[in-house]
Amino acid sequence: MADQLILKNLDFIKILPYWAQELSYRYCSQTANLYIVHGNIRDFLPHKMYEGEFIFVRIQDYISEVLFGNKDIIAFYDRSSGVNFCTPEMQKEYLAKMAEYNPDTDLSEFISNDPFKAFAHLEKYFLMDIPNKRRIVLIIDYAETIVPNCELSRLGEEDRYCLVTLNRWSHDPIFTQGDVSIILLTENVVDLSSTLIRSPSTVKVSIPIPDEKVRTSFLNYLYRQGSLLLEHRLNPERVSKITSGLNLVNLNHLAAAAFQEDKSITMEYLRQKKKEIIENEAAGLLEFIESEHDLTYISGHDFVKKRFKSAARAIKQGRLDVLPMGYLITGPVGTGKSFMVTAFAGEIGIPIVKFKSFRSKWQGVTESNLEKVLNILKAMSPVGVMIDEADAFLGNRNQEGDSGTSNRVFAQIASFMGNTEYRGKIIWFLITCRPDLLPIDLKRQGRAEEHLALFYPETSEEKEDLFQTLIRKLKIRTEKMTAADLFRKYHFEFSGADIESILIRAKFNAAMNNHVTISKEELEDTIKDFVPPAYPHEIDLQNLVAVLECTSREMIPKRFQNMERGKLITEIQQLKTLLGERE
Repeated sequence: MADQLILKNLDFIKILPYWAQELSYRYCSQTANLYIVHGNIRDFLPHKMYEGEFIFVRIQDYISEVLFGNKDIIAFYDRSSGVNFCTPEMQKEYLAKMAEYNPDTDLSEFISNDPFKAFAHLEKYFLMDIPNKRRIVLIIDYAETIVPNCELSRLGEEDRYCLVTLNRWSHDPIFTQGDVSIILLTENVVDLSSTLIRSPSTVKVSIPIPDEKVRTSFLNYLYRQGSLLLEHRLNPERVSKITSGLNLVNLNHLAAAAFQEDKSITMEYLRQKKKEIIENEAAGLLEFIESEHDLTYISGHDFVKKRFKSAARAIKQGRLDVLPMGYLITGPVGTGKSFMVTAFAGEIGIPIVKFKSFRSKWQGVTESNLEKVLNILKAMSPVGVMIDEADAFLGNRNQEGDSGTSNRVFAQIASFMGNTEYRGKIIWFLITCRPDLLPIDLKRQGRAEEHLALFYPETSEEKEDLFQTLIRKLKIRTEKMTAADLFRKYHFEFSGADIESILIRAKFNAAMNNHVTISKEELEDTIKDFVPPAYPHEIDLQNLVAVLECTSREMIPKRFQNMERGKLITEIQQLKTLLGERE
């Protein structure tokens, strides 16, 4: 019966989305009868085309009508709606046949949302119909509520029943040879029972967030309908380029909101709405980095700035293939590592997002959160991803105490970061002051390939340049002065964060004196009073491990350039021992 699938000709197959082609071919091959369709399943899907016009429908309708032609028997089930069928005629036939063989049973029992009743009755119906050699398809939505990701020992009686039933249906020769197919729908595949996911007889098909071509088709469809209002500088093609990461439902809501307000969509409106939608879709797991500054606001670090400016130029020229997979940015606290990345965000034309904590104490939620975030990143490409405190955030392969969740999460991130398919499309920025604690798996070539280090300013001239840059960044007014003399007079190792703190304090003191402009005396009093944080051993260690990571001598401060590698490692070990760290 599989060869009766509604694929009228090769041209029809070619116009199907890739995921639909995959599902169709796997169905026709008759090698499996349990399918997991996951990903962007709550989106509109292109249903038919009438004179160039699309009709967009939900996934159940797409699978039943476009792929299977609403023929033979196509049933639906979810915990809310219970059992129903794609046409009234199918449901009527089902109820009549079940009532005939179960005359004392109320008809509501046959369409119950109770899985014990629903699956038992459906199985009887399927077994009765198999001799008729009709195709039978059961589509189960919100499958994670039927067979959740949970240890077998913690499953309730109902969940165990559902798991065993579906697993049995996927292996029972009566079902596999009788053309009975079960399609499970879920947004995140990791939310489902690992027993089903890992089964070799299960076919997993992912529906991606729509690409630029699909978004363009949908936006043109809205535009022709008159429901997409655009300012004169925008057209559907340009909006499509800007809205990477959004699905069609998002685009429809965006257009509808502007239409209801009778306002044309502008670039600023698109930027703000895209930010809001993606942050909401990511459930707080991603945060857009918006910067008012570019690399001209970075003082010193000439080598690193040169690398980033070259990368920015390659991005603007569309040469994403020459970019590194990711950057490791290290250096002691207060050197402006995070600000360097935000300044780079202001230099280029692609969005940069910050990876926020996705871990949860509940089993399966961490993996589900991560899958959701990675899918969004794939859809947003090209995009930069910043991970602050990467050594603590990412963990490693050898963490214990959480039933292997951390190990699986680390392996998933490492595998995703190393996928060269995303070179230049997803650029990683791993920021840490302790790169020695970051697993080698993430620092190797093919992941965080480019290792860049930032250090404190060493000379008075470097401090003066940093001072003037921070005045410009903070928009502070000062009397004309040269701060170099003050820094020589009060000599200690200033970080960029220290100088910024001094300027903020001086501005506060000036305000308390009813001054708009900071005087030289107010600045000197502030520097004289300032006591830098006292953790010299930690700073020394952070300096040395940053030097050890440098892949270019030009980045290394002069006082470290002639230090032998063996001596460097010995000093690092001694500092770790002094600080009570275990190797």
